[in-house]
Amino acid sequence: MNALEHQLDYPYADTLPEPGRVFDVAPGVKWLRMPLPFALDHINLWLLRDEIDGQPGWTVVDCGIASDTIKAHWEQVFDTALEGLPVLRVLVTHCHPDHIGLAHWICTGGNKQRWNVRLWATLGEYTSARVMASGAGSNAGGESAARHFGLHGLVDAQSQDKLRNRGGYYANLVPALPTQFRRLREADVVTIGSHAWRVVTGYGHSPEHCALWCEQAGVLLSGDMVLPRISTNVSVFEMEPEANPLGLYLESLGRYETMAEDTLVLPAHGKPFRGVRTRVAQLRAHHDARLAEVMEACTAKPRSAADIVPLMFRRELDIHQMTFAMGEALAHLHLLWLAGKLRRSTGADGVIRFSA
Repeated sequence: MNALEHQLDYPYADTLPEPGRVFDVAPGVKWLRMPLPFALDHINLWLLRDEIDGQPGWTVVDCGIASDTIKAHWEQVFDTALEGLPVLRVLVTHCHPDHIGLAHWICTGGNKQRWNVRLWATLGEYTSARVMASGAGSNAGGESAARHFGLHGLVDAQSQDKLRNRGGYYANLVPALPTQFRRLREADVVTIGSHAWRVVTGYGHSPEHCALWCEQAGVLLSGDMVLPRISTNVSVFEMEPEANPLGLYLESLGRYETMAEDTLVLPAHGKPFRGVRTRVAQLRAHHDARLAEVMEACTAKPRSAADIVPLMFRRELDIHQMTFAMGEALAHLHLLWLAGKLRRSTGADGVIRFSA
Protein backbone atom coordinates (compact mmCIF):
# COMPACT_ATOMS: atom_id res chain seq x y z
CA MET A 1 0.00 0.00 0.00
CA ASN A 2 1.44 3.38 -1.00
CA ALA A 3 1.51 6.53 1.12
CA LEU A 4 -1.66 7.95 -0.41
CA GLU A 5 -3.57 4.74 0.20
CA HIS A 6 -2.64 4.90 3.89
CA GLN A 7 -4.77 8.05 4.06
CA LEU A 8 -7.84 6.01 3.08
CA ASP A 9 -9.78 3.46 5.11
CA TYR A 10 -10.33 0.02 3.55
CA PRO A 11 -13.09 -1.55 5.69
CA TYR A 12 -12.76 -4.99 4.08
CA ALA A 13 -8.95 -4.97 4.13
CA ASP A 14 -7.64 -7.38 1.47
CA THR A 15 -10.92 -9.22 0.93
CA LEU A 16 -11.61 -9.86 -2.76
CA PRO A 17 -14.56 -11.93 -4.00
CA GLU A 18 -13.62 -14.80 -6.27
CA PRO A 19 -14.97 -14.57 -9.84
CA GLY A 20 -18.45 -16.04 -9.93
CA ARG A 21 -19.04 -15.35 -6.23
CA VAL A 22 -20.40 -12.37 -4.31
CA PHE A 23 -19.49 -10.53 -1.13
CA ASP A 24 -21.93 -8.41 0.91
CA VAL A 25 -20.58 -4.88 1.35
CA ALA A 26 -23.70 -3.07 2.56
CA PRO A 27 -27.36 -3.97 3.24
CA GLY A 28 -28.77 -5.11 -0.09
CA VAL A 29 -25.49 -4.54 -1.97
CA LYS A 30 -23.33 -7.40 -3.24
CA TRP A 31 -19.85 -7.06 -4.75
CA LEU A 32 -18.66 -9.08 -7.76
CA ARG A 33 -15.16 -8.95 -9.23
CA MET A 34 -14.57 -10.10 -12.81
CA PRO A 35 -11.26 -10.53 -14.68
CA LEU A 36 -10.11 -8.32 -17.56
CA PRO A 37 -7.42 -9.19 -20.15
CA PHE A 38 -5.62 -5.87 -19.73
CA ALA A 39 -2.98 -4.34 -17.47
CA LEU A 40 -5.97 -3.21 -15.39
CA ASP A 41 -6.93 -6.82 -14.78
CA HIS A 42 -10.31 -6.63 -13.03
CA ILE A 43 -13.58 -4.76 -12.75
CA ASN A 44 -15.95 -4.52 -9.79
CA LEU A 45 -19.63 -5.08 -10.54
CA TRP A 46 -22.58 -4.75 -8.19
CA LEU A 47 -25.88 -6.41 -7.38
CA LEU A 48 -28.50 -4.30 -5.58
CA ARG A 49 -31.56 -5.93 -4.00
CA ASP A 50 -34.59 -4.43 -5.70
CA GLU A 51 -38.33 -4.57 -6.23
CA ILE A 52 -40.18 -3.23 -9.26
CA ASP A 53 -43.99 -3.29 -9.57
CA GLY A 54 -44.20 -5.71 -6.67
CA GLN A 55 -41.67 -8.14 -8.17
CA PRO A 56 -38.61 -8.71 -5.95
CA GLY A 57 -35.27 -9.17 -7.68
CA TRP A 58 -31.99 -7.45 -8.44
CA THR A 59 -30.51 -4.47 -10.22
CA VAL A 60 -27.17 -5.15 -11.90
CA VAL A 61 -24.72 -2.22 -11.99
CA ASP A 62 -22.10 -2.63 -14.75
CA CYS A 63 -21.46 -5.80 -16.71
CA GLY A 64 -17.89 -6.64 -17.80
CA ILE A 65 -16.62 -7.17 -21.35
CA ALA A 66 -18.14 -9.72 -23.68
CA SER A 67 -16.09 -12.88 -23.10
CA ASP A 68 -16.91 -16.52 -22.52
CA THR A 69 -15.01 -16.43 -19.24
CA ILE A 70 -17.06 -13.59 -17.79
CA LYS A 71 -20.28 -15.10 -19.09
CA ALA A 72 -19.45 -18.31 -17.23
CA HIS A 73 -18.85 -16.34 -14.03
CA TRP A 74 -22.14 -14.52 -14.47
CA GLU A 75 -23.97 -17.80 -15.07
CA GLN A 76 -22.61 -19.04 -11.75
CA VAL A 77 -23.88 -15.87 -10.07
CA PHE A 78 -27.30 -16.24 -11.69
CA ASP A 79 -27.56 -19.82 -10.47
CA THR A 80 -26.19 -19.41 -6.95
CA ALA A 81 -26.30 -15.81 -5.70
CA LEU A 82 -29.69 -14.36 -6.69
CA GLU A 83 -31.74 -16.28 -4.08
CA GLY A 84 -33.96 -17.59 -6.84
CA LEU A 85 -34.97 -14.08 -7.92
CA PRO A 86 -34.61 -12.49 -11.37
CA VAL A 87 -32.63 -9.49 -12.54
CA LEU A 88 -35.08 -6.59 -12.92
CA ARG A 89 -32.89 -4.04 -14.68
CA VAL A 90 -29.31 -3.41 -15.78
CA LEU A 91 -27.74 -0.04 -15.06
CA VAL A 92 -24.40 0.98 -16.59
CA THR A 93 -22.22 3.80 -15.34
CA HIS A 94 -20.71 4.49 -18.76
CA CYS A 95 -19.96 3.29 -22.27
CA HIS A 96 -16.51 1.74 -21.89
CA PRO A 97 -16.39 -1.95 -22.85
CA ASP A 98 -15.65 -3.29 -19.37
CA HIS A 99 -18.83 -1.62 -18.12
CA ILE A 100 -21.31 -2.09 -20.98
CA GLY A 101 -19.88 -5.04 -22.95
CA LEU A 102 -22.31 -7.67 -21.64
CA ALA A 103 -25.28 -5.35 -21.09
CA HIS A 104 -27.37 -6.86 -23.90
CA TRP A 105 -26.56 -10.41 -22.81
CA ILE A 106 -27.49 -9.75 -19.17
CA CYS A 107 -30.63 -7.79 -20.14
CA THR A 108 -31.82 -10.84 -22.08
CA GLY A 109 -31.12 -13.28 -19.27
CA GLY A 110 -27.73 -14.75 -20.10
CA ASN A 111 -27.25 -18.05 -21.89
CA LYS A 112 -30.57 -19.40 -20.62
CA GLN A 113 -32.55 -16.24 -21.51
CA ARG A 114 -34.07 -16.14 -18.03
CA TRP A 115 -35.58 -12.62 -18.33
CA ASN A 116 -35.83 -9.61 -20.65
CA VAL A 117 -35.26 -6.31 -18.86
CA ARG A 118 -34.42 -2.69 -19.57
CA LEU A 119 -31.00 -1.08 -19.75
CA TRP A 120 -30.68 2.17 -17.76
CA ALA A 121 -28.00 4.72 -18.74
CA THR A 122 -27.47 8.38 -19.46
CA LEU A 123 -28.12 9.54 -23.00
CA GLY A 124 -24.47 10.47 -23.53
CA GLU A 125 -23.23 7.02 -22.60
CA TYR A 126 -25.89 5.04 -24.47
CA THR A 127 -25.56 6.95 -27.73
CA SER A 128 -21.76 6.93 -27.55
CA ALA A 129 -21.81 3.16 -27.11
CA ARG A 130 -24.13 2.78 -30.12
CA VAL A 131 -21.83 4.94 -32.26
CA MET A 132 -18.65 3.10 -31.27
CA ALA A 133 -20.19 -0.36 -31.56
CA SER A 134 -21.25 0.52 -35.12
CA GLY A 135 -17.60 1.02 -36.06
CA ALA A 136 -18.01 4.76 -36.65
CA GLY A 137 -14.98 5.60 -34.52
CA SER A 138 -13.95 3.66 -31.44
CA ASN A 139 -11.33 6.12 -30.09
CA ALA A 140 -9.04 3.16 -29.34
CA GLY A 141 -8.14 2.11 -32.86
CA GLY A 142 -8.69 2.22 -36.60
CA GLU A 143 -7.59 4.61 -39.30
CA SER A 144 -9.02 7.72 -37.63
CA ALA A 145 -7.29 6.95 -34.32
CA ALA A 146 -3.99 6.36 -36.11
CA ARG A 147 -4.35 9.70 -37.90
CA HIS A 148 -5.31 11.51 -34.66
CA PHE A 149 -2.36 10.22 -32.66
CA GLY A 150 -0.04 10.66 -35.66
CA LEU A 151 -0.84 14.38 -35.67
CA HIS A 152 0.36 14.44 -32.07
CA GLY A 153 3.66 12.69 -32.66
CA LEU A 154 2.95 8.95 -32.53
CA VAL A 155 4.35 8.48 -36.01
CA ASP A 156 6.51 5.35 -35.86
CA ALA A 157 5.36 2.73 -38.37
CA GLN A 158 4.90 -0.03 -35.82
CA SER A 159 2.55 1.99 -33.61
CA GLN A 160 0.63 3.27 -36.62
CA ASP A 161 0.11 -0.27 -37.95
CA LYS A 162 -1.05 -1.51 -34.53
CA LEU A 163 -3.53 1.33 -34.23
CA ARG A 164 -4.97 0.72 -37.71
CA ASN A 165 -5.39 -2.97 -36.91
CA ARG A 166 -7.45 -2.17 -33.81
CA GLY A 167 -10.44 -0.92 -35.79
CA GLY A 168 -12.70 -3.65 -34.38
CA TYR A 169 -11.52 -3.23 -30.79
CA TYR A 170 -14.76 -1.81 -29.36
CA ALA A 171 -17.16 -3.95 -31.36
CA ASN A 172 -15.31 -7.13 -30.35
CA LEU A 173 -15.78 -6.31 -26.66
CA VAL A 174 -19.31 -4.91 -27.11
CA PRO A 175 -20.82 -7.14 -29.81
CA ALA A 176 -24.45 -6.14 -29.14
CA LEU A 177 -26.38 -3.42 -27.35
CA PRO A 178 -30.04 -3.16 -26.37
CA THR A 179 -31.96 -1.21 -28.97
CA GLN A 180 -33.96 0.59 -26.24
CA PHE A 181 -32.97 2.11 -22.91
CA ARG A 182 -34.24 4.13 -19.93
CA ARG A 183 -32.61 7.53 -19.63
CA LEU A 184 -30.84 8.73 -16.48
CA ARG A 185 -30.03 12.41 -15.84
CA GLU A 186 -28.14 14.44 -13.25
CA ALA A 187 -29.93 14.53 -9.86
CA ASP A 188 -32.49 11.90 -10.86
CA VAL A 189 -33.48 9.79 -7.87
CA VAL A 190 -33.78 6.08 -8.61
CA THR A 191 -35.54 3.94 -6.03
CA ILE A 192 -33.76 0.60 -5.81
CA GLY A 193 -35.33 -1.64 -3.23
CA SER A 194 -35.81 0.37 -0.04
CA HIS A 195 -33.19 3.00 -0.87
CA ALA A 196 -33.17 6.18 -2.93
CA TRP A 197 -30.08 6.56 -5.11
CA ARG A 198 -29.20 9.93 -6.63
CA VAL A 199 -27.61 10.09 -10.07
CA VAL A 200 -24.32 12.01 -10.00
CA THR A 201 -23.10 12.68 -13.53
CA GLY A 202 -19.47 13.30 -14.32
CA TYR A 203 -17.50 14.34 -17.37
CA GLY A 204 -14.01 13.98 -18.76
CA HIS A 205 -13.53 10.24 -18.40
CA SER A 206 -16.55 9.51 -20.59
CA PRO A 207 -19.37 11.55 -22.15
CA GLU A 208 -21.92 11.51 -19.27
CA HIS A 209 -20.76 9.12 -16.56
CA CYS A 210 -23.39 8.05 -14.03
CA ALA A 211 -22.41 7.41 -10.42
CA LEU A 212 -25.05 6.48 -7.83
CA TRP A 213 -25.11 7.98 -4.34
CA CYS A 214 -27.36 6.82 -1.51
CA GLU A 215 -26.88 9.48 1.16
CA GLN A 216 -29.18 7.69 3.61
CA ALA A 217 -27.11 4.49 3.47
CA GLY A 218 -23.81 6.35 3.11
CA VAL A 219 -22.83 4.46 -0.04
CA LEU A 220 -21.45 5.72 -3.36
CA LEU A 221 -21.18 3.56 -6.47
CA SER A 222 -18.47 5.70 -8.06
CA GLY A 223 -17.85 3.85 -11.32
CA ASP A 224 -14.57 5.14 -12.76
CA MET A 225 -14.88 8.72 -11.51
CA VAL A 226 -13.24 8.18 -8.09
CA LEU A 227 -10.83 5.25 -7.83
CA PRO A 228 -8.71 4.51 -4.76
CA ARG A 229 -5.34 3.47 -6.19
CA ILE A 230 -5.07 4.82 -9.72
CA SER A 231 -6.13 8.07 -11.31
CA THR A 232 -9.05 7.99 -13.71
CA ASN A 233 -8.00 8.12 -17.35
CA VAL A 234 -8.91 11.43 -18.95
CA SER A 235 -8.17 11.51 -22.68
CA VAL A 236 -8.56 13.52 -25.86
CA PHE A 237 -9.63 11.13 -28.61
CA GLU A 238 -10.29 11.61 -32.29
CA MET A 239 -14.06 12.12 -32.08
CA GLU A 240 -13.53 15.42 -30.21
CA PRO A 241 -9.97 16.44 -31.11
CA GLU A 242 -10.02 19.88 -29.43
CA ALA A 243 -11.68 18.67 -26.23
CA ASN A 244 -10.80 19.73 -22.69
CA PRO A 245 -11.65 16.55 -20.75
CA LEU A 246 -9.32 17.28 -17.85
CA GLY A 247 -11.08 20.58 -17.20
CA LEU A 248 -14.42 18.77 -17.23
CA TYR A 249 -13.13 16.03 -14.94
CA LEU A 250 -11.70 18.42 -12.36
CA GLU A 251 -14.98 20.35 -12.38
CA SER A 252 -16.94 17.12 -11.92
CA LEU A 253 -14.88 16.17 -8.86
CA GLY A 254 -16.55 19.02 -7.02
CA ARG A 255 -19.74 16.97 -6.82
CA TYR A 256 -17.99 14.47 -4.54
CA GLU A 257 -16.50 17.06 -2.19
CA THR A 258 -19.88 17.64 -0.52
CA MET A 259 -20.28 13.97 0.44
CA ALA A 260 -19.56 12.76 3.96
CA GLU A 261 -15.97 11.64 4.41
CA ASP A 262 -17.11 8.29 5.86
CA THR A 263 -19.17 7.47 2.74
CA LEU A 264 -18.45 3.89 1.64
CA VAL A 265 -17.09 4.27 -1.90
CA LEU A 266 -17.64 1.25 -4.14
CA PRO A 267 -15.34 1.86 -7.15
CA ALA A 268 -15.18 0.06 -10.48
CA HIS A 269 -11.51 -0.83 -9.89
CA GLY A 270 -9.64 -1.34 -6.65
CA LYS A 271 -11.12 -2.04 -3.23
CA PRO A 272 -14.04 -0.40 -1.41
CA PHE A 273 -12.84 2.47 0.75
CA ARG A 274 -13.82 5.41 2.93
CA GLY A 275 -12.33 8.87 2.57
CA VAL A 276 -13.97 10.31 -0.53
CA ARG A 277 -12.97 13.94 0.07
CA THR A 278 -9.41 12.90 0.91
CA ARG A 279 -9.23 10.96 -2.34
CA VAL A 280 -10.59 13.86 -4.37
CA ALA A 281 -7.91 16.10 -2.86
CA GLN A 282 -5.28 13.52 -3.81
CA LEU A 283 -6.56 13.42 -7.39
CA ARG A 284 -6.50 17.21 -7.65
CA ALA A 285 -2.92 17.27 -6.32
CA HIS A 286 -1.92 14.56 -8.81
CA HIS A 287 -3.18 16.54 -11.79
CA ASP A 288 -1.70 19.79 -10.47
CA ALA A 289 1.70 18.08 -10.37
CA ARG A 290 1.33 16.66 -13.88
CA LEU A 291 0.24 20.05 -15.23
CA ALA A 292 3.30 21.68 -13.66
CA GLU A 293 5.55 19.06 -15.30
CA VAL A 294 3.92 19.61 -18.68
CA MET A 295 4.18 23.38 -18.37
CA GLU A 296 7.86 23.16 -17.47
CA ALA A 297 8.57 20.84 -20.39
CA CYS A 298 6.79 23.07 -22.90
CA THR A 299 8.58 26.14 -21.55
CA ALA A 300 11.92 24.50 -22.29
CA LYS A 301 10.98 23.73 -25.91
CA PRO A 302 7.90 22.89 -28.03
CA ARG A 303 6.52 19.46 -27.19
CA SER A 304 4.06 17.08 -28.84
CA ALA A 305 1.82 14.76 -26.86
CA ALA A 306 4.20 11.91 -27.81
CA ASP A 307 7.03 13.92 -26.20
CA ILE A 308 4.99 14.29 -23.00
CA VAL A 309 4.08 10.60 -22.64
CA PRO A 310 7.47 9.47 -21.22
CA LEU A 311 7.39 12.36 -18.75
CA MET A 312 4.01 11.24 -17.38
CA PHE A 313 4.31 7.46 -17.80
CA ARG A 314 7.73 6.17 -16.82
CA ARG A 315 7.23 2.56 -17.90
CA GLU A 316 6.96 0.53 -21.06
CA LEU A 317 3.51 0.70 -22.63
CA ASP A 318 1.75 -1.67 -25.00
CA ILE A 319 -0.43 -0.19 -27.74
CA HIS A 320 -3.58 -0.47 -25.59
CA GLN A 321 -1.92 1.51 -22.80
CA MET A 322 -0.32 3.90 -25.28
CA THR A 323 -3.68 5.06 -26.62
CA PHE A 324 -4.71 6.11 -23.12
CA ALA A 325 -1.29 7.60 -22.35
CA MET A 326 -1.37 9.69 -25.54
CA GLY A 327 -4.92 10.77 -24.82
CA GLU A 328 -4.06 11.76 -21.25
CA ALA A 329 -0.91 13.65 -22.25
CA LEU A 330 -3.01 15.56 -24.75
CA ALA A 331 -5.66 16.25 -22.09
CA HIS A 332 -3.08 17.99 -19.91
CA LEU A 333 -1.71 19.94 -22.87
CA HIS A 334 -5.21 21.02 -23.89
CA LEU A 335 -6.14 22.30 -20.44
CA LEU A 336 -3.10 24.59 -20.52
CA TRP A 337 -3.63 25.51 -24.17
CA LEU A 338 -7.30 26.38 -23.75
CA ALA A 339 -6.43 28.40 -20.63
CA GLY A 340 -4.06 30.50 -22.74
CA LYS A 341 -0.90 29.24 -21.02
CA LEU A 342 0.35 27.33 -24.05
CA ARG A 343 0.08 27.92 -27.76
CA ARG A 344 0.09 25.19 -30.38
CA SER A 345 1.54 25.08 -33.86
CA THR A 346 1.96 22.52 -36.61
CA GLY A 347 5.52 21.83 -37.73
CA ALA A 348 6.81 21.15 -41.22
CA ASP A 349 6.57 17.44 -40.34
CA GLY A 350 2.81 17.79 -39.75
CA VAL A 351 3.09 17.21 -35.98
CA ILE A 352 1.27 19.51 -33.54
CA ARG A 353 3.46 20.87 -30.74
CA PHE A 354 2.76 23.08 -27.75
CA SER A 355 4.95 25.84 -26.35
CA ALA A 356 4.75 28.45 -23.61
